[in-house]
Order: sequence, then C-alpha cells, then structure tokens
Amino acid sequence: MITMDAWTLRSRIENIDSLPTIPPVLKRLLEVIEDPKTSLNEIGNFILKDPSLTTRILKVVNSPIYGFPGRISTVSQALILLGLDVARGVLLGVSVFEAMKNVMTGLWEHSVGCAITSRIISKRKNLDHYEEVSVAALLHDIGKVVLGLKFSDKYKKIMDEAEKKNNFIFDSETDHFEVNHAAVGAWLMEKWKFPRSLIEAIEYHHKPHLSRNAPVMTAIVHLSDILVRAKGFGFAGDKLVPALNPSVWEILDITETDIRGILEEMEDSLYHKEDILLMDL
Repeated sequence: MITMDAWTLRSRIENIDSLPTIPPVLKRLLEVIEDPKTSLNEIGNFILKDPSLTTRILKVVNSPIYGFPGRISTVSQALILLGLDVARGVLLGVSVFEAMKNVMTGLWEHSVGCAITSRIISKRKNLDHYEEVSVAALLHDIGKVVLGLKFSDKYKKIMDEAEKKNNFIFDSETDHFEVNHAAVGAWLMEKWKFPRSLIEAIEYHHKPHLSRNAPVMTAIVHLSDILVRAKGFGFAGDKLVPALNPSVWEILDITETDIRGILEEMEDSLYHKEDILLMDL
C-alpha cells in the first residue's frame, strides 16, 4: 500500500488540467471555469464552439434534473435560467464525467440519479434554490473522477479491493490516499471558486452533520446518494448502501412516510424513457 500526505496529494490533484489523458476540450473548459472573471456570455461562446457539448448541455437542462417549464432550445436561454455558478457546474459535470467512462462505468448514471432525486426532495421541501442543490448532487462524486483520472491503475485496484473486502469505496480510498473522494472534490471546488455552500455539500455528503454553511443542501445530497444506491441506479464504486446519517431526519424534518413518497417519485423519474437519454451523454 502506498500513501502520500494530504498536501502532496492536493497539489497533484489541483494540477489535473496538466494530465495528458485529459481531452483538449476539457483542458480549455477548466481554464474557463477557473477564471473568476468568466461571464455567462463567455461560457455560452465556449459551449457553442463544440456541437457535442451544446447537445449535452441542452439535454441536461431539459431533463427532470431541472424541470423547467417548456422546452429550452438555446444555450443562451439555458444559461440565463441556470445562473453563472450552476451553469459552470453543469458544464463541468457533462465534460468531466465523459473522461471517466473507461475508469468507472455507471458513475454518470449514479450522479444523474442523485441530481434528479435531489430535485424531488428540494421540491418537497419547497426550496427556492433547487438548481444549486441539483448541481451539487450532480458533482458530489467528482472527486472519484479526478482520482480515477490522476491515478487510473491505482484507483481500479482500489475498486477491486473494495469489492473483494466488501468495503465502502471511501474507506478503501482513505486506506490508500489518507483522504477520500469527498475531500478531493471539495479541493477542486475551492480551486475553481465555487460557492461555499456547494463546496460543503460535496465535502460533507457522507457526513452532513458537519456542514455549517449549507446543512440542508448537504443533507439532501446525502439522502439522494443513499436512495439512488438503494435503487441500484448506476454505480458509485461499490455495491453497498450506507446508513442514513441520523442528523438528516432533523435537518430536513422528514419521516419514513416522506422517504416512501420520495422513492415512489424516483421510480417515475429515474426510469422514464426520456430520462434514460441522459445516460448517453
């Protein structure tokens, strides 16, 4: 087993855009996202230069992840509805997960399932900022993507080890790296200057009781992750279903009856024929 201290790992992770295996379009995207002066117009122009990226963005925006009334047919309309930070997150999600397909099959499906489920929960809680919650759910496992890209062979061994030992993937990650994908995802969100609420939702999605600035968002992402795992939708690196953190019941003020209702709505949304199109992004 090879471990490295957290600061060394962080410095290597934050240089993810220097990897030769990163597609050119993703390298350019990371430059756009990291620049704090980037505007919606600049993001729109970047997307329009890539027809494939345009198609993927419009698929996501027109999916149940966001549930906007009417059909969104242009990138500019989509960006206005999403806002700058959510647009950056969606763009990051559809681009980064594409690069991960050879490392972990099913992670995009799991992430989309979490994003759809988070919207269901947010709507039930009458939250106004459900778009931000959904993008946090979409990106909650981005740390797995980056670890898989940066340490491809090692991460495959970690997944194999988790399966053989019947471990959670985050425990196997910690054994090898001393940190897990949640911390790695938070490092990147900080590097790319995303809002603190989104950073915490990713950093604490396995420990929502630790969130101070975004407890509700973090609890929703945590619950979504568990419910999607329980449904067996996609693949998150292991086949285990974590226990629900006890703090979630109080933070979200939910009951077992609420959970059953959410599961019923998930059944309708996750397996709808139009939603399956998202899997081909």
